[in-house]
Amino acid sequence: MAAVRVFPLKCVVQHYAWGKVGWDSEVAKLISCNDSSVVIDEEKPYAELWMGAHPKGDALICDNRISQKTLGEWISKHPDSLGSKVKDIFQGQLPFLFKVLSVNISLSIQAHPNKALAAKLHAQFPDRYPDKNHKPEMAIALTPFEALCGFRPVEEIIGYLKNVPEFHAVIGNEAAEILENSPGDPRQVSDALKKCFTRMMNCEKKTFVDQLNMLVKRVLEEGAAGKDAAESNGELLLRLHSQFPGDVGCFVIYFLNVVKLKPGEAIFLGANEPHAYLYGDCIECMACSDNTVRAGLTPKFIDVHTLCEMLNYTPAPASEKIFPFVRDPCDPCVFMYNPPVPDFSVIKIEVPSSMEEYTISSTDSASILLVIRGEAIATADPSQINVCRGSVLFVAANEIVDLCVNSVDGMLLFRACCMQ
Repeated sequence: MAAVRVFPLKCVVQHYAWGKVGWDSEVAKLISCNDSSVVIDEEKPYAELWMGAHPKGDALICDNRISQKTLGEWISKHPDSLGSKVKDIFQGQLPFLFKVLSVNISLSIQAHPNKALAAKLHAQFPDRYPDKNHKPEMAIALTPFEALCGFRPVEEIIGYLKNVPEFHAVIGNEAAEILENSPGDPRQVSDALKKCFTRMMNCEKKTFVDQLNMLVKRVLEEGAAGKDAAESNGELLLRLHSQFPGDVGCFVIYFLNVVKLKPGEAIFLGANEPHAYLYGDCIECMACSDNTVRAGLTPKFIDVHTLCEMLNYTPAPASEKIFPFVRDPCDPCVFMYNPPVPDFSVIKIEVPSSMEEYTISSTDSASILLVIRGEAIATADPSQINVCRGSVLFVAANEIVDLCVNSVDGMLLFRACCMQ
């Protein structure tokens, strides 16, 4: 009998406090659809579904023909399953972690270091930065999804400095004036942005708490009087302040773009890109790392100095943060999200209701396949696997999977792999 190289996985759920609770969570809905034994706790957050071989969340193999219990163990016994290039480049390790996120409360203001900085931070502070790898990541919206991402155009930041005196106060006159006089020279703009952002993040606590309380009071009063809060981004300010009262991170909304993704739209977060997920459900794929530098909207360890020194201070409009997909010219069902890193790519597969059979093509990379919508019988010799919403399959390199579609609504799947 042929070796089993395509098999279902039971994946790890992370119950972080920021996750959507109970049945509001897409993570909860996915795991319950795929496993009737799962009982969803309606008072518990279901924040992340980890699909991969990360040591903190190694997926369980659901095939009794396979002796290894976890995906990581199986890959270590079958490194050729990664694909020839992937195995060599990434030293026999699955280089990506695939996730579903259900965000209810803002995640921390953060950025991820490049490889050089990651190695340095890991050597200096291994308890805070647990590995030496970089952590580029991509988020693809499943539902309307909000995030802070990258520095706004300078003109927008200057507008907030003029319209939000409390924001101006935590920046200070000197730094604000330098920024106001900087437009035109990209280097001066970046230096001025760094000076302003660093001043704010290092503002004396009493000052920023007092100014934040004054701002919240003013926005509430203006709202009660029927005044539009857009000039001070009031709705988002009040939401973040209710989640993290007295946190300097509330002022970051005046520096960073608010990006609103429709389902299927994506953002790519390269090294040193400041960001924070705000609300919604998404697919996420990242290099297999845990390195995150935080500086606000979090009870976790913050490292203001490292964050301020490492950030990319290049301003750009929110529209430029949306990462484009490319439709496969050979397969109209396939939409490819290929970021500028070797660690991962994500492929969206939309099988229309008119199509009863569909073949997921082979690639010289291990893949993880997630079913978001639809049902099918998946065939990959010697296996036949019933898949439905929430099913997760590992597909070894160079394997073809044939789908016999049983759904009147077609199918929606996402596939993570390495497009070397």
